Amino acid sequence: MKAIVYERSGDASVLQVVERPVPEPGPGEVLVRMAVSGVNPTDWKARQAWPLPAGWQIPHQDGAGVVEAVGEGVDRTLIGERVWVWEAAWQRPWGTAAEYTLVPVRHAVPLGPASFDLGAALGIPFMTAHRCLTAGEFMPDKLHAGALSDHVVLVQGGAGAVGNAAIQLARWADACVITTVSSPEKAQLAAAAGASFVINYREQDVVEEVRKVAPDGVHTIVEVSAARNAAADVRMLRTGGAVCVYADDGGGEVTLPIRPLMGPNARWQFVLIYTAPKVAKAQAVTDIAAAVAQGAIRVGEEAGLPLHRYPLAEAAAAQQAVQDSVVGKVLVSTADE
Repeated sequence: MKAIVYERSGDASVLQVVERPVPEPGPGEVLVRMAVSGVNPTDWKARQAWPLPAGWQIPHQDGAGVVEAVGEGVDRTLIGERVWVWEAAWQRPWGTAAEYTLVPVRHAVPLGPASFDLGAALGIPFMTAHRCLTAGEFMPDKLHAGALSDHVVLVQGGAGAVGNAAIQLARWADACVITTVSSPEKAQLAAAAGASFVINYREQDVVEEVRKVAPDGVHTIVEVSAARNAAADVRMLRTGGAVCVYADDGGGEVTLPIRPLMGPNARWQFVLIYTAPKVAKAQAVTDIAAAVAQGAIRVGEEAGLPLHRYPLAEAAAAQQAVQDSVVGKVLVSTADE
């Protein structure tokens, strides 16, 4: 099989197209013939800094394809099932940037008739968004239609991949969703994703605009840039509200005022999906699969998430596009070219 492999940390040039034997699934594993691999920021960050326990790594956590074979203890009726894959390369060498990958069976989730493009876009962004929408004291443990019907959610950076996922999941759960963006073009994307109110933070006062919609404050804030937004976030939380921080865009440190956060019993929740509680990740998979089955999740510019496609041989360029903060979702075709 063709695979993208790197054997040392570094820039995108360490990624090489190689031929490898198709692996055989072990107990509890499935072999997935990949169709599309999704690229996330942690893929290039891992390439630069994460250790290589096996001495080599096929990158990318997310993807979609068809189950080709199963290992001991796995239901054989899964063979031929269309699936989406999550956390393929977390503490394992078998990422999705290859014609085949190996994952534990629980990491291959039935996709049904939904597109492989959609399947490859789910994993890390949607699981991260799910965690952000369920970690607050006033937030439910599970998402479903109606779960957030009396909630107001603020998504900082609604044109990003996690921002888009948070908007789509929160709207599916019937929340009132406010989001911030930096340009009219990104405002159009956030609106297409389903945001109820869109604020251009370069032209409008975010706190003032949010308070117009939610005079008592918001239940949770999905935060991409805590260093830049912390002072404003403090002023927009309702009693018991939470700020869920999933990235360090704009700076790696944040300063918080103690008394203004003590009064409302506010919560700051930091989110890295790889090390999130197993029960939270399992619930995220269940809820995301339900949203997909109900047709509540979409991809493409009409869903606020433009798609950028690359062939497998150009995986380095795909990762560089993500590193350069391209707006939308980067996908790599893993099928034979």
